Amino acid sequence: MCGIVAYKGPKLNAGKVVFDGLKLLEYRGYDSSGIAIHNNGNVEVFKKKGKVKNSEKLFKNSKISSNIAIGHTRWATHGEPSDVNSHPIVSYNKKYTIVHNGIIENYKELKSLLEDEGYKFQTDTDTEVLVNFIESCTSKSEDFAKGFSYALSKVTGAFGIVLMVNNNPDILYAARKGSPLAIGQFNGNFILASDASPIIKYTNKIIYLENDTFLKISGNSFKIFDFKLKSKNKNFIEVDLELQKVELGKYDSYMLKEIMEQPNSLTQTMLGRVKDNDITLGGITDENGNNLIEAKRIIIVGCGTSWHAALTAEYFLEKYLKIPVEVEYASEFRYREPIIYKDDVVFVISQSGETADTLEATKIAKKKGAVVLGIVNAVGSSIARETDEGCYLHAGPEIGVASTKAFTSQLLVLFMIGIKAGYLKRHISESKYYKMINQLKEIPSKVDEIIRESSLIEKVAKKIYKKDHCLFMSRGNNFPVALEGALKLKEISYIHAEGYPAAELKHGPIALIDKNMPVVVICTKSDEYEKILSNVMEIKARKAIVIGVLDPKNFHMKKHFDHYIEVPDTSKDFSPIINQIPLQLIAYYCAIYRGCDVDMPRNLAKSVTVE
Repeated sequence: MCGIVAYKGPKLNAGKVVFDGLKLLEYRGYDSSGIAIHNNGNVEVFKKKGKVKNSEKLFKNSKISSNIAIGHTRWATHGEPSDVNSHPIVSYNKKYTIVHNGIIENYKELKSLLEDEGYKFQTDTDTEVLVNFIESCTSKSEDFAKGFSYALSKVTGAFGIVLMVNNNPDILYAARKGSPLAIGQFNGNFILASDASPIIKYTNKIIYLENDTFLKISGNSFKIFDFKLKSKNKNFIEVDLELQKVELGKYDSYMLKEIMEQPNSLTQTMLGRVKDNDITLGGITDENGNNLIEAKRIIIVGCGTSWHAALTAEYFLEKYLKIPVEVEYASEFRYREPIIYKDDVVFVISQSGETADTLEATKIAKKKGAVVLGIVNAVGSSIARETDEGCYLHAGPEIGVASTKAFTSQLLVLFMIGIKAGYLKRHISESKYYKMINQLKEIPSKVDEIIRESSLIEKVAKKIYKKDHCLFMSRGNNFPVALEGALKLKEISYIHAEGYPAAELKHGPIALIDKNMPVVVICTKSDEYEKILSNVMEIKARKAIVIGVLDPKNFHMKKHFDHYIEVPDTSKDFSPIINQIPLQLIAYYCAIYRGCDVDMPRNLAKSVTVE
């Protein structure tokens, strides 16, 4: 969600550096982009609604070459996606040009003050209010730094900004409050970005700005200050992150590629962790491993797909650790007064590691003294740095906005943690432990079996893609899989979909069921088999289009379904990973047949860095 790239230096073409970086940030989600660049004493802005290539084409036609530029990919919050509302944005008196990630919560109050001073506004954005407020405050101060820091301290909300001084091509300012921002330096060159990926092409030595600090780059040097103008010493850290060039290859979309990659991504998630009939989680030290074993309660916090992974893990961890597990929406957790004890263990889950609500929940849990463990995919991300310890997914880059391989790797990591902790707590016997490890090793090949039959799943999707609504249902640890299946369908095909525990249908949703309603039932072998069969019969009696996800042990049930998808047999504990794959494919094919952009669905962002 929104991306920033800025460059200042004598060696490289600023425009190329910025656009190359913006392309690396496209996965975050955006609806417009732009660049501002110094050119012979003037600052020129090129910005367009839509893909980065739109603004890049506009810029390339100008043939400008410069050594300083700032760029942005915007995800609309204040004001609709448009050329005018795109960033960068120039201040009213043309002193500064800004790019901004985040949301300014008190922008209305600030705008009213500025209008009283005679400021006029060209856009609907909170960002224009911010740059004009900075201009106003610095104009009233004899010292720029005092006016700048004062302006930043009076802003409520979250921001990561880079500010260009229009009459001085030798200076850049950047500031952070909540929204991440990093800087790299190499041979007199500086590059700033909202995450490390645009920087590591040039250097793996990075500084992540702290909250409530700003940075001044002047000439070949830089200084960091807090908002009270106290100088901050900050050393570069070496980031263990490789720039991975992600290409579509033979695939038509990143989402399809990432679905098909899951046999490999799951293998990578286990690599070095499952071997010699043992599980070793290198990201969690013995001390925090002991804290987990001795914990009286586990809290798991996440948003969206990560929350569904947490719900699935709740069943598993309570079963094998024999302690209560609570699952929280990060967005709700941070705004109430959660009761957290020092002997609690809090897991925070995020694919990007930058999810704003989850990051704030992390800080709350740490402040209350709990052990906080992160499960993230993005190396070096804010949550990875903020948590005490944790596990990377090692699932590889996930570009498609709708999470697929990250979800199954999240489940796998949580299962591995649960197996190891349950074994050490003696709730899992030695023989059971070895059996579960062998079952884990079989998961990638079973996922591959489903993927090789994707054409059969495509035929099922063809039967329902024209429908406007769909229900998903299951029981037990596959109930969250129903939720995730519904989320995938609504995210990328725009079909309204909901997931329910099967027994809850009769408590309201069954009123929706008629001959036009597809109902997807996850019905692999489980303790709730007879109950789910009864629910299927209730749905059939109301003429719904019933689609079953069945395994060999339950295959005799196919006669009760209008359409069915067969998945390989696996342990009930691990069936959520297996059962999610056909639901991802159903969503994908429905979206394709409806003509939707599966990689960048409307209104959604990959990395949700604002509330």
